[in-house]
Amino acid sequence: MISSLDRKLLRDMSLMKGQVIAIAIVISAGVATFVNSRTILYSLEVTRSSFYDRYRFAEVFATVKRAPDSMTERLQEIPGVAQVETRIVEVVNLDVPGLDEPAVGKLISLPSTRPPLLNQLYLRRGHLLEPRRDDEVLASEAFMEANGLVVGDTIVAIINGRRKELRLVGVAFSPEYVFQIKPGDMLPDPKHFGILWMDHEALSTAYDMDGAFNDIAVSLSRGASEEEVIHRLDTLMEPYGCLGAFARKDQLSHLLLESDIQGLRTVGLIAPTIFLCVAAFLLNVVLTRLTSLQREQIAALKAFGYSNFQIAWHYMKFVLLITMVGGVIGTIGGAWLANDFTKMFLRVYQYPELIFRVRPNVVAKAVLVAGGAAVVGALGAIVLAVRLPPAEAMRPEPPARYRPTILERIGLGRLVPNVARMVLRQLERHPVKTSFSVLAIAMSVAIVVVGNFIRNSVDQVIQTQFYDVQRFDLSLATVEPISTDALHE
Repeated sequence: MISSLDRKLLRDMSLMKGQVIAIAIVISAGVATFVNSRTILYSLEVTRSSFYDRYRFAEVFATVKRAPDSMTERLQEIPGVAQVETRIVEVVNLDVPGLDEPAVGKLISLPSTRPPLLNQLYLRRGHLLEPRRDDEVLASEAFMEANGLVVGDTIVAIINGRRKELRLVGVAFSPEYVFQIKPGDMLPDPKHFGILWMDHEALSTAYDMDGAFNDIAVSLSRGASEEEVIHRLDTLMEPYGCLGAFARKDQLSHLLLESDIQGLRTVGLIAPTIFLCVAAFLLNVVLTRLTSLQREQIAALKAFGYSNFQIAWHYMKFVLLITMVGGVIGTIGGAWLANDFTKMFLRVYQYPELIFRVRPNVVAKAVLVAGGAAVVGALGAIVLAVRLPPAEAMRPEPPARYRPTILERIGLGRLVPNVARMVLRQLERHPVKTSFSVLAIAMSVAIVVVGNFIRNSVDQVIQTQFYDVQRFDLSLATVEPISTDALHE
């Protein structure tokens, strides 16, 4: 059976339904942004970790001009090295059907007789390369989809100055190229840049690199010093044109992916904080006004024997019900947004699949944080209500204490119009309320700023990069070094 206080609670919420709905929406926005960002963050981190581990993403990388295969054993002897994979990596121009301009492909060799030890491939469609076939390649899915290619289609590559027709026999994913972007570009362009995998012997023959390699991938033993391995690798490979080995954290795909994840962590803290601070302020204002209007009702309740705790709990339930409604709406909205954003991320990040799960602890944290913010915002008003003696509460609220404003006390009051002086006196009489009002306005402006920040920052980056820094109309890059005489041909 519903108690008298609960009936009063429902009646109060019905009379203030506009304010209740507004506060619930603000709370739901905070909960939704928290659930959305944390769920996406968890999905990206778990998917990345699973993909890296399952397909053995290397931990140290190096590029050389040309080194003999005999150096592989020397690399394996470096303390801390678990496995070494040497290969040939070359950049080629591609003639893709339907493209007016040439595309760029990165050709990576695959062992002819065994799977690669590191940076293994996930095959989505098609079949693996036939050993020693020089006309077959695997291609990244983003490149094939962007150009409308399917398994069995052919493209033309300029390999070591010779045109070579290549047949696409499979679609593959690699942990090394989750974020596929051409060096020097700002954004991924899968239509004009793709990753291709070719048989090692075929690629070595095409580039006259039989018995040699130009790219190294290394995994480390447990507890090995990354810096020490890099130092020894640099020393060993320096005679072969090594420009410096680097760790996984500096590998381009991983670096860009980690940067996006860090950005999500920041957004996942800032946006919910702003919304929940605004909600706390609104609850403080609403409850302060409500308890002020219900002074006589509070006095009557105390006179009828209701304790301070019962009255405080009555108003606290007002807060918790609003928080509960906002939490439910925010959780559903956050999960829906996270699902849509996760699908969108799959267009950018080249994962075979993205693990998506809304964790109960994320929902619990969101609701608890929202409830905590709401309780903190309402606590001051509730304490003032329950501390009021019944006899005093039966009388109208006494007028505020009058005193001149700061401007009047320093002799500048005559310079301020009468209406403005009334406003200043009211603000000065309620410093806490004034401070919270200023804070709420600041948070509201912050919400607008956060919403427009990404768009404005991208516009600024584009302006700086493409109009202030890169002032050319056309750029030309060659696969191999050429003489400066070519500029005059």
